[in-house]
Amino acid sequence: MGERAVWYVSYGSNTHLARLARYLAGGRPAGGARDYPGCRDATPPARSVPWELPGTVYFATHSPVWGGGRAFYDPDAPGTALARAHLVTAGQFSDIAAQEMYAEPGRDLDLGEVLATGRSRLGPGRYQTLVRAGALDGVPLLTFTAPWAMADVPWTVPSAAYLDHLAAGLREAGGWDDAHVARYLAGRPGAAGHWTARDGVLVPEKPQDPRSAAEPRDG
Repeated sequence: MGERAVWYVSYGSNTHLARLARYLAGGRPAGGARDYPGCRDATPPARSVPWELPGTVYFATHSPVWGGGRAFYDPDAPGTALARAHLVTAGQFSDIAAQEMYAEPGRDLDLGEVLATGRSRLGPGRYQTLVRAGALDGVPLLTFTAPWAMADVPWTVPSAAYLDHLAAGLREAGGWDDAHVARYLAGRPGAAGHWTARDGVLVPEKPQDPRSAAEPRDG
């Protein structure tokens, strides 16, 4: 199973290839607060393509790395989620998922249930639920998210740094222009009402106090 090809569909920070490289090869991303052990196989994706998932991306919980809400995907909610699909091996997908789950990479996940039923809950935590979102060129599209629904948790405002990173990854994917990406992110639950798109750039709905903006983030 480990050498089988799968599409890892990222809707969050791993839309950005430079950050994904740290999950693959290990190390600390630029500006990051965490070292990643990397995958057993550090080979870059064979392909990376823009993709749209049925469902909604929203922001919830609190990331000590980014200082605000994290992106999660609710496949059962209405809407369309912008994403980027990376063609990797099942072993690489397993190791990337392990690092998102704060587990040690090195063990192939059992993908039998998610491939057969479309969903597999590996645990109660964030990013511990696998989702199959169809197939591309006969290869399954897989991602991971939280076990809860979007409506079941409070939404959390994402930080400027996190939104900038997501926007850069989606623009890098090449499927959408700057204005579309900015409008999309500004409309996500958690960001809506706090961020707005202006001339293809995300800006706060209310100007931030420069004193609070200067305070260091946790992590």
